Amino acid sequence: MATAHTLASLAQRFGLALRGDGQVRVSGVGTLAAAGPDQLTFLANPRYRGELASTRAGAVVLRAAEVESAPCPALIASDPYVAFAKIAALFDPRVAPAPGIHGSADIAASARIDPSAHIGAFVSIGARSVIAAGAIIGPGCVIGEDCVVGAGSELVARVTLVMRVHLGHRVLIHPGAVLGADGFGLARDGGRWIKVPQRGGVVIGDDCEIGANTTIDRGALEDTVLEEDVRLDNQIQIAHNVRIGAHTAMAGCVGVAGSTKIGHNCLIAGAVGINGHIEICDNVVVHAAGVVLQSITQPGEYASGTLLQDHRSWRRNATRFKQLDEMARSVNALSKDPKR
Repeated sequence: MATAHTLASLAQRFGLALRGDGQVRVSGVGTLAAAGPDQLTFLANPRYRGELASTRAGAVVLRAAEVESAPCPALIASDPYVAFAKIAALFDPRVAPAPGIHGSADIAASARIDPSAHIGAFVSIGARSVIAAGAIIGPGCVIGEDCVVGAGSELVARVTLVMRVHLGHRVLIHPGAVLGADGFGLARDGGRWIKVPQRGGVVIGDDCEIGANTTIDRGALEDTVLEEDVRLDNQIQIAHNVRIGAHTAMAGCVGVAGSTKIGHNCLIAGAVGINGHIEICDNVVVHAAGVVLQSITQPGEYASGTLLQDHRSWRRNATRFKQLDEMARSVNALSKDPKR
């Protein structure tokens, strides 16, 4: 059963201002539309402001500018979403599995497992790999040779570390992710492909999170690197020798080609494609479905692609797009000879 918290205790714990009855108790969280009298909700996005007046929540987290519109007690935050995330974690307790190695696990003789780690059912751990204190290796995970799983890290289930993968502390990897597979290294020889050996590894910094079915290839000669607190969504492809700076986040279905460097504090939206052998500086936002073909050297927001429109309009505009070069030549000619 979830523990209830008073608003006064939450305000004190998270440094929030309180308006209303501090003795109101909440035992869960919910949306503005669905939360009940014993739950806490939040308003961060202005597009949901219309739902505030009718909310049945016992309390709401919001900005000071919205507090007069709240029909219930309120916790006031400069960033309501961050405050809500911290409070919501109180109602999402997790019971850590007991330390020990399941009887079905296959552990190489040269692997080292800390006694406080948990090794689940049907796990395989290869030669010379190390599982540090408090790590959790969920069912069906495969850890190859020369890997390190840092203290407090968790592989939820069916995660594969192929070889030479080094995870820092408190790394969370969701089901189906594959780290350390071969990079896509090929050389052309007389019309046939020759595979280039991939001798590098993968290094994941502290506090990173890697989504379900995401793949991170090991480097060709040097390592593929994610610095600390990088957050990757589901179904992302990170190619060999990519380096991603600290505190960068990527949404689902992003693809990053080989040897690209991405800076700190970047936000890459869903389905963005990023070319290889380029650099993206710190503090860059790339909007959904963008295509990054060249280096970005100035912080800011970037977008590309065409917006959704009805199919008939899109076909007309696509035809005109193919005529742009001819139109540009005509305009340039007119500007040089205005009498034409």
